[in-house]
Amino acid sequence: MGLRENAAAAAGRTLKTDELLDEMAADRVVEEPAPAPDPLADYEPGDDDPDMVPVHLAWLRVRREIRAIAKGAEYNERGTRYNYRAADTVVQYFGPITLKHGVNVLSHRVEATYGSKQTKSGSTMRECSVTVTYHITGPKGDVLEVQSAGEALDTSDKSTTKAQTVALRNLLLNNGLIPTNDRDPDADRLERGAEVPVRSAESYRDEIVDPKTSPGRLQQIGYELSNLRMLGLKVKNETGDMETLDSLGRRIYAERTGGGQ
Repeated sequence: MGLRENAAAAAGRTLKTDELLDEMAADRVVEEPAPAPDPLADYEPGDDDPDMVPVHLAWLRVRREIRAIAKGAEYNERGTRYNYRAADTVVQYFGPITLKHGVNVLSHRVEATYGSKQTKSGSTMRECSVTVTYHITGPKGDVLEVQSAGEALDTSDKSTTKAQTVALRNLLLNNGLIPTNDRDPDADRLERGAEVPVRSAESYRDEIVDPKTSPGRLQQIGYELSNLRMLGLKVKNETGDMETLDSLGRRIYAERTGGGQ
């Protein structure tokens, strides 16, 4: 009896049984797992739906519409004063434009650490530092994974929420590469006679009345004009009447968002 017969006998099988098993194994067809169904297979775009483009193109379109966000908020407490871009302001810019282009910004994972600090008055503040992993999802469902960090102090139970809010603001500003349109800090070091170019009131008027200018961009123009102290300048509007840039921008914005109805 050969080695194969001995092995089969020791296992309580016959050679014929082993040969039959070998034939069955050879005839067995390995089935590949069925591909996941395409969630957009039966999708029919509506009139207001975004273009079905990859996420990196959709995010680029968002960036094109958000040209700048000025430092419109002011901190002035305990002898410290500075201007900054508030989280709510940043979200107000990004919210309608990401919606327009079918972009979602979703927190995927939050890693938090905590500590405590004493204030000068002796009270204890809870400190939270977070690293948040976000998924920027495009209209087709593909994803960009990015991270952002935030820190916050609070005397009660809101330090985690505040830290995540800061992380979201940093994500939108940093990954959107959004400038402030503030004067360059090095501008004072330019050679004598050099001037920083400033847009004319008429150029702002032309952009405001342009039908292609989105409501989000109209809001940005308002911040820019406020920063440049140009809101009160009068220009000829689309009907030839004199109107301030502030009034013109508010009126056009209301017309395009239905606020004037």
